[in-house]
Amino acid sequence: MHRIATTCAALLASLLAASPAGADRKNPLEGQPAVRHRLLLVKQRFEFAPAFESSVNADFQHTFSGGLKLEYHLTDMFSIGAVGFYGKGFNTKLNSRIVDDLPDTTDEGDPTPTRAEWEEHLNEIQVHGAAYLTVTPWYGKLAAFSKFFVNFDFYFSGGVALAKLNNTCCSFDTDPAPGGDLEADPPIFPDDDPNDDQAINDGTRVGAYLGGGIHLFLSNWMALDLTVRSYLFSDNPSGLDFNADRAVTDDDNRFLNHLFMGVGLSFFLPASIERTP
Repeated sequence: MHRIATTCAALLASLLAASPAGADRKNPLEGQPAVRHRLLLVKQRFEFAPAFESSVNADFQHTFSGGLKLEYHLTDMFSIGAVGFYGKGFNTKLNSRIVDDLPDTTDEGDPTPTRAEWEEHLNEIQVHGAAYLTVTPWYGKLAAFSKFFVNFDFYFSGGVALAKLNNTCCSFDTDPAPGGDLEADPPIFPDDDPNDDQAINDGTRVGAYLGGGIHLFLSNWMALDLTVRSYLFSDNPSGLDFNADRAVTDDDNRFLNHLFMGVGLSFFLPASIERTP
């Protein structure tokens, strides 16, 4: 027992003696960068990207558009930019079915629009774009079969959206005062037929912009740019009576999310890049 007690006392004394030395030890990685010799693929570079995008949630008119993305990367994380697109509208499957079922003429009092009234009230997004700020918080490298390696980064954007809407209304006689105007002289009484009201879903719209995407770098100066963009602004895609008050007015507009998916080919200037220590 005396020998065991002596051994334990010696071990305890050695541990106490070693404690101050252990407390002085430091992590050799403290203060070191997370990644050494990292390629700064966007820092202080200008990005120029011909691009294409298509709407994915349109009710009646899909928009297929081509345009341009311009962006300057202030740092490796923050940048400012703008996009602009010119597009053409095409019928969705839903709209094609609606048009096929509509009559060429209707009887007085029939709430069903004619084919011309329906088609000419629809609008398309002729021009759209945005100015925004971007943050790029994540970057890395993808590997396939341990042989093919691609640098990538994820980014998110927010800013101001701008759109120019267009319709073809109207080849038919329109109601001069939708909903009536009892203060006119003589008073104009409502005709309770919204199908002959002038379409008010064209012109310029300003709203909010949200976006996100990924760069897949094909080289140090070129990347595939895959994006999802949301343009939020006031709109009435059908151009007809949405709130069922028997007249087409500003009350029929609502704040909508116009969602697009796109692809572009980004070119970065200058062609040379920096590398971290």
